[in-house]
Amino acid sequence: MENVKQRRRFSLVRREMDMTQGSILESLVFFSIPLLIGNMLQQLYNLCDTWVIGRFAEDAAYSAVGNVGPITNIMVGFFVGFSTGAGVVISQYFGRGDEESVKKTVHTAISVTALMAVVMTALGVLLTPTILRMMLHVDMDDPSTQEVYKYAVPYLTIYFAGISGLLFYNIGAGILRAIGDSTWPFVFLVISTVTNISLDLLFVAVFHWGVYGVATATIIAEFASGFAAMLKLARAKNCVKIRLGDMKIDMMLLRKITKVGLPAGLQTALTAFSNVFVQSYISATNGVQAINMGSWTTYSKVDQVLFLPLQTLALSATTFVGQNLGVGNVKRAKKGANTAFLMAVVCYFALAVPIELFTPAIAGFFNDNTEIVNGAVTLLRVITPVYICSCVNQVYSGAMRGAGNAVAPMIIMLTNFVLVRQIYLYVVKNYISNDLLPIGCGYPFGWLCCMITVLIYYRFFFSYEKNKLV
Repeated sequence: MENVKQRRRFSLVRREMDMTQGSILESLVFFSIPLLIGNMLQQLYNLCDTWVIGRFAEDAAYSAVGNVGPITNIMVGFFVGFSTGAGVVISQYFGRGDEESVKKTVHTAISVTALMAVVMTALGVLLTPTILRMMLHVDMDDPSTQEVYKYAVPYLTIYFAGISGLLFYNIGAGILRAIGDSTWPFVFLVISTVTNISLDLLFVAVFHWGVYGVATATIIAEFASGFAAMLKLARAKNCVKIRLGDMKIDMMLLRKITKVGLPAGLQTALTAFSNVFVQSYISATNGVQAINMGSWTTYSKVDQVLFLPLQTLALSATTFVGQNLGVGNVKRAKKGANTAFLMAVVCYFALAVPIELFTPAIAGFFNDNTEIVNGAVTLLRVITPVYICSCVNQVYSGAMRGAGNAVAPMIIMLTNFVLVRQIYLYVVKNYISNDLLPIGCGYPFGWLCCMITVLIYYRFFFSYEKNKLV
């Protein structure tokens, strides 16, 4: 009798979160809206970190907090790739109606997350000083090169000490999104955002803890969202409910997860690692290090906002394609990818136009240093138009991962975002100009090359039918 009730609940959940029927546009819109708002909230507390430091601390502290992203993204990006792989497997089993396989995949994913949390905490804390010295060109015998470094070390050490909260949030949110539920991940981010912003203002503006306060506020907020995600799964009434007694690793399912997750994770981690070298080029550009890095910090915060809808629709395409291939509907999966791309283009223009129109005001919001603002304005006005390339890169790569092919996007993006970009930076720095703008244009150059490669592969070589995992 209990099994009958469970099957009925599973059928109800599938009908509520099913993306295999009805209007494609409606399915993507209703899935994307909570996800987009949630990602906006996540960026809001990242922006709050930067704004608080920019207004209540030294310029070097502002540069430190704003430029350590590539280092955190090495580990976080690798784990997000793993959670993407878990989400693809879950979405395909869920679309097929295989409740038992969904349960086993969920418990496998969370068990592996617990192990990865221990490893990443240790590696992050131990490797932080070494990577920072390499990225910032720090000479321990030269005090003039240590200004940004002295703020970046405690920030990253505290961040990595509490990274497990972020990992458990990501895997919990990824599991829920895989079955079409983007509302609860949004709720978790509301909790995290409110916590982070409140503690930022308390620790930095009131207690004057500087980077220590920002880092502490961040990890407390991430633990809050991670705990909320695990509590939701523990109390779930459907196939994603977790039980301590069922926590074990199914090696067959882990292989399926890693088939997508390992290439996606390696792609993100290696791209982030290459961006450490990009940051090293920026920190070594002509001019004052703290000023140029401050300008790049401001640019990077606006960059994160521009990427939000593109990343959201890429994840929507991944889930949509996964569920529809689970039931064998290849035609609908293809249409979903194209619809997500058009939505990404519309979102891009909705953000890019006001950014171009109000660039000085946007740049001045984060930091009122005139030199930092002027550098950021130049970067934004030149680079913003090229983001259109990322609509292609993000959405169609997401669609290919949803189909179970993460190797091709990995190779394409690593080639363009690592190899091509590093060649560009070497040539520009040594033979053209070592100023901030030419160096910064390494990013859009990589996006353009990647767009061309993605379009060629997707149009002539990719097959939805050949990549299904289940």
